[in-house]
Amino acid sequence: MHRVGHMGPLSPTRTMRFWLWGPRSLGVALGVFMTIGFALQLWGGPFQRRLPGVGLQLRQPWTLSRPPSPPSCSPRQRLVFLKTHKSGSSSVLNLLHRYGDRHGLRFALPARYQFGYPKPFQASRVKNYHPQDGGTQFPFHILCHHMRFNLKEVLRVMPSDSFFFSIVRDPATLAHSAFSYYKSTSSAFRKAPSLAAFLANPRAFYRLGARGDHYARNLLWFDFGLPFPPDMKTARRNFHLLRDPNALQWHVPPAGANPPAHTLEPNAFFHPVPTVANGHRQASSPVSLDQRSSSLIQWGLAWLDSVFDLVLVAEYFDESLVLLADALCWGLDEVVGFMHNAQAGGERALSALREGRVTDEEQQLAARARAWNNLDWALYDHFNRSLWTRIERYGQSRLESAVAELRARREALAKHCLLGGEALDPKYITDHRFRPFQFGSAKVLGYVLRSGLSPEDQEECERLVTPELQYKDKLDAKQFPPTVSLPVQASRLLSP
Repeated sequence: MHRVGHMGPLSPTRTMRFWLWGPRSLGVALGVFMTIGFALQLWGGPFQRRLPGVGLQLRQPWTLSRPPSPPSCSPRQRLVFLKTHKSGSSSVLNLLHRYGDRHGLRFALPARYQFGYPKPFQASRVKNYHPQDGGTQFPFHILCHHMRFNLKEVLRVMPSDSFFFSIVRDPATLAHSAFSYYKSTSSAFRKAPSLAAFLANPRAFYRLGARGDHYARNLLWFDFGLPFPPDMKTARRNFHLLRDPNALQWHVPPAGANPPAHTLEPNAFFHPVPTVANGHRQASSPVSLDQRSSSLIQWGLAWLDSVFDLVLVAEYFDESLVLLADALCWGLDEVVGFMHNAQAGGERALSALREGRVTDEEQQLAARARAWNNLDWALYDHFNRSLWTRIERYGQSRLESAVAELRARREALAKHCLLGGEALDPKYITDHRFRPFQFGSAKVLGYVLRSGLSPEDQEECERLVTPELQYKDKLDAKQFPPTVSLPVQASRLLSP
């Protein structure tokens, strides 16, 4: 485990991060990828992810005011979180805000609320950023607000041995959320009378490069900053496009087998139907891709595996949180929290899908959403598989126990902190500190605190319910306190 505040020795994977993803070096990178990939069997070499070697330290039933127990390992505190859109990322952001706030860590903050999105991330957009000039000290611990991922620029702000992670969501459910939230922002969504009408004939509404239309197709792929296949270029200035996709004629083996039959097995509606090919169990794709696009997608997924230490899956959020706590050597309490930026009715719809209570029309809509967002589907399928492979290595019974404890602690927190014990319609939230930003056609739910909390519990409960925009402002004021000008004495004003 590297010491906090120092880059430490660079592994082959981390060294690659410095030069692998840039417009001038991409051709060189692809050649090196192919050579090293074939020589080292790809997954046996520098692309192999290091699984955590420490166990999650589960503690006694949770109470708000009890001080945390010392961990048996060194917690990771240099973190890069790619906050993808409409994927449950606001809930992850809240736990990062709370952790950094509680431990006095410094955040790489945008001047406003995003790092120039949808443009690629630039280090110059980080508030109070100064180039390192070859030094090894980095002033920030956590980079976690909305951006379009650009590794070269990220590494100007964060050390290469930071823990990189993100979250993905099934395009079938992401489409519902994105259509509702971005209907006034995306020209394609704005012209469509409904999501069903849009997905029935998306090209009747969607135009390449139109303002806001990156929200309407393959939003995850866009957020990860990956190049688009030649037939899907969204704009002339789309960055890091490959000049010769034919150069990528290589095979990336699947990330892992489908999960075995157990209580946490994904519902068939979410987990792709397996097929058998070349001795491997693979997911059937909702669309067929030409060889050039398929090769580029395979390369993109391999590259993401080399950069990101963990990718969470929104449909298995609690399981993902347990794995995150284990990977970071954090206590389970550090990842227990409430859902943020959730739209009214969204949880009920998700539960219906997971439990198989869907009509034929809804299943057809899901298939169309996945087909239209085929790059996002490839991302989701890949990281869903890798998550379950990681779960198998973590231990199924161990995971089930940790998930049960996490949910019990969340329920106890809700009863202790929240009026009504659950998220509420924003009309009931009169305290502007806790009222989430309202955007889109659906109401964004929030929380009201119970009265009579102790000062210590009040502080912690406020952290749990503070929406992302208000929390960012709070951290900004903490890191960059406003300077107070001293009043000038009258005698000085009158002096020559």
